[in-house]
Amino acid sequence: MKKDTQKRHSQIANDVMHYIYRYISTDINLDELSINLNISKFHMHRVFKEEFGQNIYETIKAIRLQKAASLLLTNKSSTISNVARNCGYTSQAAFIRVFKEMFKTTPKRWRNGEYKELFLRKSLKKFQIKPEIFRFKSRKAYYIRHTGTKQEFDNSWDKLNTWALIKGYKNFNKINFFHDNLVLKEFEKSRFVSALTFDKELVDDSFPYLTMPEQICAKFSFKGSKKEFVDFIFWVYFDWLINSGYEANTEPSFVIYKNDFYLTNDKTLDLDFYLSISM
Repeated sequence: MKKDTQKRHSQIANDVMHYIYRYISTDINLDELSINLNISKFHMHRVFKEEFGQNIYETIKAIRLQKAASLLLTNKSSTISNVARNCGYTSQAAFIRVFKEMFKTTPKRWRNGEYKELFLRKSLKKFQIKPEIFRFKSRKAYYIRHTGTKQEFDNSWDKLNTWALIKGYKNFNKINFFHDNLVLKEFEKSRFVSALTFDKELVDDSFPYLTMPEQICAKFSFKGSKKEFVDFIFWVYFDWLINSGYEANTEPSFVIYKNDFYLTNDKTLDLDFYLSISM
């Protein structure tokens, strides 16, 4: 694929994903979106599948249900029908059906504690980490998308590091975005974005980039092994978040590394984990 075409496809996929996150609580109109992007609906679907490895409808469904799973636990005053509407479902019956397909239980039973039986480990470590709540400012992120296999992680970081070296860029942050909630999906099958951000914004379109939105985040400092990190993610979602008084947004969570050991490495990770939240 020619470089210009690749850049155009990356931009289309990013625009579609941004639209999904922005309007996830509504009846998303893909016909209208394809018109706004000035491309055919068929082409939009094909490009998105090439970039993300998943079709648009599957992506919308996964984001809605992951948001619903969180809201059922954190927004205790909302009825199940309200949660369904907040996640873009006009029919409560349809919501219950697709929720049960993904989580093998009903929304009511999930809320009443069955999530513990499905996901919490008996040996789950208790963490004593107090997050910092702050406003994360918008910035460009130069990125590569990949799955959670070690080979794809390593290849992505090799390419990003080589690009920065060739360009002579220094003083950048190394980031991984989680397009899937690691609590709800196997690590190796999850979709990630590896990216570089710069304190001083670059004017460079030689590499695909996306724009991170301004958002309120809970920032957790973590140091430990990969196994401990997975336990930590469980704790954030099923202990800290539930008892925090906050709700998780649909924006992807992400980590910023303090060393060069990434999530598939057996060495000690040293990173900050960011969870986008609202009241």
